[in-house]
Amino acid sequence: MYYDEFFPFYAVYADPEVYDRELQQEREAELMKSRYPQTARELQDYIHEEADLMDYQGSRIYDEYPDPWMMRKEYERVKNLLREKNKMKEMSDELLQVLFWQDISERRCRKKRCRGY
Repeated sequence: MYYDEFFPFYAVYADPEVYDRELQQEREAELMKSRYPQTARELQDYIHEEADLMDYQGSRIYDEYPDPWMMRKEYERVKNLLREKNKMKEMSDELLQVLFWQDISERRCRKKRCRGY
């Protein structure tokens, strides 16, 4: 197949609205998180701060298949810090795990530019 005019390869997949949709999706996620109960929001803020410490170039959370033992160890570290600071009031361990894994998942998707659309 030959073309008379030059057609650059990068123009084939060009989508000018891709970043607008990504920002809209992030705003929607923040809106839903704002509906969390007060104690869950406080826990998530703390988990987000702790996950920031794990978020660096070459971090093991960005491995293609993160080591489950290492991830469990990081979760236990965060849980113990929360207990020391008496932040865990009536939250269950399962909810704390969900908040932790969701934050890690969002970071991995942002790093790989995952999109749900």
